Order: sequence, then C-alpha cells, then structure tokens
Amino acid sequence: MAHVRPSRIVDLSKEIAYNRDDPFFMRVKIKHHAHGKARWLARALGLPFRLFPKEFVGWADDTITRMGVHSTTHIDAPWHYGPRLPDGRRSPAIHEIPLDLCFGPGVVFDMRRKADGEEITVDDLAASLRSSGASLGKGVIALIQTGRDRLQGTKDYWKSGTGMSGPATEWLIDQGVDVMGIDQWGWDLPFHLQIRAAKETNNAAQFWQGHLVGRRKPYWQMEQLRGLDQLPSHGFDVGVFPLRLKDASAAPARVVGFLYE
Repeated sequence: MAHVRPSRIVDLSKEIAYNRDDPFFMRVKIKHHAHGKARWLARALGLPFRLFPKEFVGWADDTITRMGVHSTTHIDAPWHYGPRLPDGRRSPAIHEIPLDLCFGPGVVFDMRRKADGEEITVDDLAASLRSSGASLGKGVIALIQTGRDRLQGTKDYWKSGTGMSGPATEWLIDQGVDVMGIDQWGWDLPFHLQIRAAKETNNAAQFWQGHLVGRRKPYWQMEQLRGLDQLPSHGFDVGVFPLRLKDASAAPARVVGFLYE
C-alpha cells in the first residue's frame, strides 16, 4: 500500500504558556528548572562528581504547576456536559475517546462575518457548505472559523466572539460529525453574553445551549484552535491528539491539519 505524505502540516494549536491576560481561573503556570540543578540530583542518586561527563551541565526540566484541562487548545469529552447519557450510562471521559474519531477529513466553515454576540445558525452552516462545495458525513471533523484566534493572548479573547447555537450543534451531529472545533475561546457565545440573553428573555435555555446538546447526543468538541485561515475549506485531514487523562472532562490537545498536493 502506497504511503501518501502530506505536502504541508499546519499546527492548529496554541502554545502552552503563562499569560497574565487570561482569566484568573484559566491561567497556566510553568516552572522552568535550570540545567545546573540536575547535577545535584545526579549526585544525590549516587554519581560522583568526578564521573560526570565533561559535556554534562545538567538536564533542563520543567514543571507545570497549574493548568486546567480547558486552559489551552483542548477537546471536551461528553463527561464535561453531564454525568449521564440519556440511557443512564455514565458519560465517556476524555481517556475513552475512540481513536478512530481522532483522525479524519476536515471541513472549515467560514463564520468570520458573524459579529460578536451573533449566534451561528443551521442556515449559516448550510450556506457555507453550498458556497465551498464541501460535504459532511461520518468521520468528518468540522472546524468553525470565527477569526477570533487573532485575539489569543489578549484580555479580549475570552470575552469576544460569536457562538454555536444549540440547533447548529445538533445539526452537525445529525450529519454524522462526532468531533468539531472552533478557533474562539469557547463553543457557545461568550459567558457574559449568554448570561445577559438568559436574563433578558428569562429563558434558561439561552445558557450553554451548544454544549448541552451533548447531554442528549454525545459529541467531542475542541476549543481555542488557531490558524484555520491556513486551511482550504475541505480536501485535507485533521489529527487530534489529546492527553490520555483518566476520568477527565477534557484534555489539552495537539491539533494539526494535513494538506496534500
């Protein structure tokens, strides 16, 4: 069987790093350990200084001292949306994601025209497909391009954006999509806009509606992607590689696009 090598690989993930402009509950903290400290660890383990290789200045090491599983580019599991599925079974955690869902053909939905606070609808998604000529089906990974990745690293990132409506999320699932993602901070409208809409309409269904579709129809959802502008609308593959965190609601993921000539 012939092996087809991608002509280009596009990184769709944020760097994992401390950023003071992230909301306080999402900040990442990493402690970097200098090379020289490892010399003392090697000595404590029994290696005499006289037997240290001349080139050995010590190994570098780093410790993640704080990082929520939703703090950077990540993929949510159905466990994030609720503890039980409609049939009573326990919702799958992130370590239970089927690996065959983690690689597949990608489709980009260009939603950059959507204003902050304006939800993405089924009609928006259908119109994007008609315009691009792409199609959906089992195994397709849907990527929602809002252009808000340009705000990554700023204090406005988590407060800005459009958002997937509940009906639009459910429509993707009904087309056979199990894995989907977005390049803004969250899948739904920004929190403060969801809360405002719920209060103004006195309607609890206005809050977290895209996520809560996963209570009825389990799916896996990526947030905080970047670089979707480097992809065509279709004709490429997507790989999603989450950390295998047992019983977790989500996991940081390295998400990449594979382009072929």
